[in-house]
Amino acid sequence: MPEAYIVDAVRTPVGRRGGGLSAVHPADLGAHVLRALMERSGVDPAAVEDVVFGCLDTVGPQAGDIARTAWLAAGLPEEVPGVTVDRQCGSSQQAVHFAAQGVLSGTQDLVVAGGTQNMSMIPIAFASRQAAQPLGLTEGPFAGSEGWRARYGDAPVDQFHGAELIAAKWGISRRDMEEFALRSHQRAVRAAGEGRFDREIVAYGDVGADEGPRRDTTLEKMAALRPVVEGGTITAAVSSQVSDGAAAMLLASERAVCAHGLRPRARVHHLSVRGEDPIRMLSAPIPATAYALKKTGLSLDDIDLVEINEAFAPVVLAWLKETGADPGRVNVNGGAIALGHPLGATGVRLMTTLLHELERTGGRYGLQTMCEGGGQANVTIIERL
Repeated sequence: MPEAYIVDAVRTPVGRRGGGLSAVHPADLGAHVLRALMERSGVDPAAVEDVVFGCLDTVGPQAGDIARTAWLAAGLPEEVPGVTVDRQCGSSQQAVHFAAQGVLSGTQDLVVAGGTQNMSMIPIAFASRQAAQPLGLTEGPFAGSEGWRARYGDAPVDQFHGAELIAAKWGISRRDMEEFALRSHQRAVRAAGEGRFDREIVAYGDVGADEGPRRDTTLEKMAALRPVVEGGTITAAVSSQVSDGAAAMLLASERAVCAHGLRPRARVHHLSVRGEDPIRMLSAPIPATAYALKKTGLSLDDIDLVEINEAFAPVVLAWLKETGADPGRVNVNGGAIALGHPLGATGVRLMTTLLHELERTGGRYGLQTMCEGGGQANVTIIERL
């Protein structure tokens, strides 16, 4: 059976809103990690058969197939194509899936997967607003659809509403969420202090480290924040940070590994994606994880490390309650609440961190999952070699 190997993976630091990467063109963020990936791997860039990038809100500097733009902006060969993927927050994780599937099918041997996003420059949902207004359309992708309304009524399709629904359904208190958020910052600060991110980060100019983790945050400070939704429990403190960044990884077939003298670091053991209630939206990692484990015959006891995107604290806390996973194996270096969530890049950022942490700890299997718009979730299981 063909294998899809991970040869290398790199990322920029994650910049906070208005921070050190905020003025950098998203194609240049992508180009930065692409150049670094090619240099580190030693592969002839002309041998790459496709570049699959995740990106959301593809207007302005993020429009026009940014996968292709970033590759060319990196000064890399013109004969290599690129394609941009939008599966909402899971876009670059899906880019990995598409790249791996090309390799597993036997039709491709070397494929780059990655993602880029500058949320300081292009705010979330900016694209749909900008596209709708000049045309006199009702704002939002669901408004005006008779089929959608017949099925889901007028329930709000909003990530904050979804997070509130999860917190209520699983009995997660605001205090629970704030304690989780504090741990995320503490873990991220510790990981950075111990140099755990050093190998995976490629500094961009003067920005050499993630800008999001807060050493001075406290439960008291979090408790003083107002909820985003009146009467709710979700605050900015328990939500992922608006961020800028990029990440990229190289996937190869066994034939390419031999032909180019490469040393694989991991293999893709499993990939799948599942859907659930689009109104609750953010709970799909729960059934998606169960599906992946059933298909592979693995249990969570076999999984050494888990990266589940911290879009909001209740996403991870509900997943922990349902799966019974050991919290000590989950997001051990912090997550998006502390490190940030540059939407189109986060999937590969998570996998890059997962790969490096498996190597640091000697673990075998790592599982990654993340909630996505439309009530979806990708799951990838990688095996360290």
